[in-house]
Amino acid sequence: MNPQGERWTAEQVLALAPDAASRTAGSKLAVTGKWSGAGALGRAVWGLCAGSGSKPYQTVVDLNGPGYRCSCPSRKFPCKHALSLLLRWASGEGGVPASEEPPEWAEQWLGGRRERAAKLAAAARDGGPGRGGETREDAGRGGSAGAADPEAARRRAERRAQRIAAGATELERRLADLLRDGLAAADRAGYGAWDETAARMVDAQAPGLETRVRELAAIPSSGPGWPARLLEECALAHLLNQGFLHLERLPEKLAATTRTRVGLATPLAELLAAEEAIRDRWLVLGRQDGTDGRLTTRRIWLRGERTHRMALLLSFSAPGQSPELALPTGLVLDADLTYYPAARPLRAAIGTRHGEAPQDPSPAPPPASEGCDAPRAPEGCDVDTALAAYGAALGEDPWLDGWPVVLADVVPVPGEDGWQLADERSGSALPVDPRCAGRTDLWQLMAISGGGPVTVFGECGHRGFSPITAWDPTPVPLIGAAAQGGTR
Repeated sequence: MNPQGERWTAEQVLALAPDAASRTAGSKLAVTGKWSGAGALGRAVWGLCAGSGSKPYQTVVDLNGPGYRCSCPSRKFPCKHALSLLLRWASGEGGVPASEEPPEWAEQWLGGRRERAAKLAAAARDGGPGRGGETREDAGRGGSAGAADPEAARRRAERRAQRIAAGATELERRLADLLRDGLAAADRAGYGAWDETAARMVDAQAPGLETRVRELAAIPSSGPGWPARLLEECALAHLLNQGFLHLERLPEKLAATTRTRVGLATPLAELLAAEEAIRDRWLVLGRQDGTDGRLTTRRIWLRGERTHRMALLLSFSAPGQSPELALPTGLVLDADLTYYPAARPLRAAIGTRHGEAPQDPSPAPPPASEGCDAPRAPEGCDVDTALAAYGAALGEDPWLDGWPVVLADVVPVPGEDGWQLADERSGSALPVDPRCAGRTDLWQLMAISGGGPVTVFGECGHRGFSPITAWDPTPVPLIGAAAQGGTR
């Protein structure tokens, strides 16, 4: 092993890119002669890249994160210079040689990160706030506020709960009006009434309810069979409203799920103080970025090598910026994760990192997921077991849109009625989510398969399977796998 541990592959580096333009620009810049003073030591990589100005851009990457700093004006994270530097580093010491120490400008930034990491680790041990569990509300205001006054924080929480309850009550009236007037007229009502209701959910500080309202508004124009889908979503919205209005009657874990679904996230300090952290070697299975026009949301899936548990990390950023949390697909991370309370825990906050585990350049497909116990194959689940895993999760969380699973030995098959993943072992086939129909990466998956069985990670849900990563035999992020959005 070299002094820095295993270098990443070019595919892992490009998986960090915030968009296709950054991938292209970073790849082109990596092969130019504009770089100088490049070096690497431990988990740090740095270099100077000549730009249009008189001074070169100072670029440094902390692989523990990873984290990036570049003096260029780009608001993308990582920028094309950081991607280019990492691509040169991934190519070997010919691109970025090993060095004895970083330059002063790089060490200053790296030292600051080490200091902050030490403080956050100490705060986590003491039950204080830390990184990795940023909520949607935190991202919108640029960070979580310190709870200096517990009594004031309690009063704020009570006022917000009252506003959400008022919003849920108003949404109940809107659903009752819709059913009284008849679903058949819903496609003629337009968006006006729904927009007004969605605005009320924003005023009520209930982003989860707002999302459901906007989904209801879109269903009448979603094609044949929309009345049945509208009735189903109305029933789920009603169930969520009633659950929140009667939280005291629900079991503790289901109540936590209900609060999360309406948009009430558990504060990170409270989470770390109440829940036990789980240390494991976590394999990064895949990543998706999505935006609702106000926030960019990044979803990163992990699975424990020892526990076989799935975990979902969420991070947020303002529009036009990339969330800072960027773990490349295929990376193995030795870290502590703390799961948010839920009837079926999945979302987690990343805590102390104990150093990235050595990585085989051609890692084998991951073992079967937690939900795939019968039967369990080393390479993953079959279609029937994946459906059973989603069904079990749905029984505990009725608003669940999909459950992460790894499918093994499935063959992608296009057809007039949509794509399918056929399982040769059981003779079963799992339809691909129709929302993926326009994604060019389905043909990428077909090319990886070559007509034979392939291992695929994705989400299995009531609409079908949404592929995110395939193995060939190394993990290949599917380039069109953007977050589909929606709650169910």
